[in-house]
Amino acid sequence: MYTTVQFIHSYWAYLVVLIVTLATINALAGYFSKREYAPKDFRISLFALIVTHIQLLIGLVLFFVSPLGLQNITNNGMGEVMSNPTYRLYAVEHPLMMLITVVLITVGYSKHKKKLVSTPKFKMLAIFYTLALIALLSRIPWGQWFN
Repeated sequence: MYTTVQFIHSYWAYLVVLIVTLATINALAGYFSKREYAPKDFRISLFALIVTHIQLLIGLVLFFVSPLGLQNITNNGMGEVMSNPTYRLYAVEHPLMMLITVVLITVGYSKHKKKLVSTPKFKMLAIFYTLALIALLSRIPWGQWFN
């Protein structure tokens, strides 16, 4: 089960990075070009929200079944996990930053829906999705991706 969930989580992550990057660029372009908010913009931001929430669910399952997640903390103790950079990345930093990413995307999406005009809609999306993209890219285990 662990290897299947890890496989799904790893490959779904490519889609998450692609869609969140696309949604961020779309929001920034819409804000700076002062164009009207269209159904296409709604769909792009919604799709970013959906793929990140799916990834969160897969990641939560992985955290509980992975030897690098909760089992690592239970077996080695939090002191050992925090003193080892690899353990800390997989058991603490990556899950925490990805949770922050999902929260930022959710808040940005929710706030943008309450705005009635295009520029504030794009502004909310641009701010929150950019912060989410930075958080996302900051704690991806890049070494794992390029092996």
